[in-house]
Amino acid sequence: MSLTDALFTAFSIPFMARALIVMLVLAVVAGVVGVLVNLRGLEFISDGLTHAVFPGLAIGLAVGGASGLLPGAAIAALAGALALTWLDRAGITSDAAIAIVLTATFSVGVIVVSKSDDYAGELEALLFGRVLTIPPDQVVPLVVVSLIALLAVVLTLKQQLFRAFDARGSRAAGDSVLVLDLVLNAAIALVVVAAAATVGTLLVLALLIVPGAVARLVTRRLWWLFPAAAAFAALSAWVGLSAGFAISVGAGIDVPAGATIVGVFVLGYALVLAVASCVRAIGARPAGSRPAPTPRPRSGGDRTLGRMESGIASSRSAEVLPNATATAAAAATPTATRKPGSTGEER
Repeated sequence: MSLTDALFTAFSIPFMARALIVMLVLAVVAGVVGVLVNLRGLEFISDGLTHAVFPGLAIGLAVGGASGLLPGAAIAALAGALALTWLDRAGITSDAAIAIVLTATFSVGVIVVSKSDDYAGELEALLFGRVLTIPPDQVVPLVVVSLIALLAVVLTLKQQLFRAFDARGSRAAGDSVLVLDLVLNAAIALVVVAAAATVGTLLVLALLIVPGAVARLVTRRLWWLFPAAAAFAALSAWVGLSAGFAISVGAGIDVPAGATIVGVFVLGYALVLAVASCVRAIGARPAGSRPAPTPRPRSGGDRTLGRMESGIASSRSAEVLPNATATAAAAATPTATRKPGSTGEER
């Protein structure tokens, strides 16, 4: 299989085209939201929300089949976002709140899935996704959910950045901390909903965390973080789908598409990290710096010249020293009483 077939021709197949459309939209949205997650340090909260989606997926699948996955996941994710925000406002530490929500929701999801006839198959699909088997009627809902998350972040972007860098200043400026946290957590939850239906609940975190981390390595300009993260995420999703198709069809090795996409995300991060480290190491050395010359041993002529220079310096010091002593003595002598009229007439 040629490179052109893997990168372009493969997506003429309907199921590959559907996977590409959903993954490109999801990757761009996850990249933008992931920058805020990175700036706010909400990686662990994102992990909690990914597990909060699991029971919704399980209940939706049990009640409505494949068509019930998205509504069930959306309800569970939004409920998890509200629970995390409320527990945080109640004074419970964020780590404890996330641990409570994570373990409770995941256990409920496992209990629900265990009641199905195909327990192992359904559990694997929920955990690792089914990006290549997205039904045609699920493409538009997944895209809409992703765009709603993007819209929520864009409308509050300036306030979110202000809160990320100066929480007290944001509060003093009149921004509602509760509203901003709810909006961001809901956006994360919606991204998790869309991603859980494609790459699975266990691999969602890579789509949210890796693009933002790559953007922080690529640029230090704040507003360039978002396009950099979105571009990296979209490129990685495209290459990941192409690589999975080439390996499965061209090489005859069956590999899961979701895990292949996440692997490309991580590999891309490793490459960017290596390049950034090399550039930083090169830039740490001052431009045009040269090693200090090695001192050579002085010959007999050099020693004679050095004694002559020392003698000249000593004679000059001897000439200057008496003058300096006389000047200092004159400065220490009390000034004589001036006669009236010497500087002005006596009044």
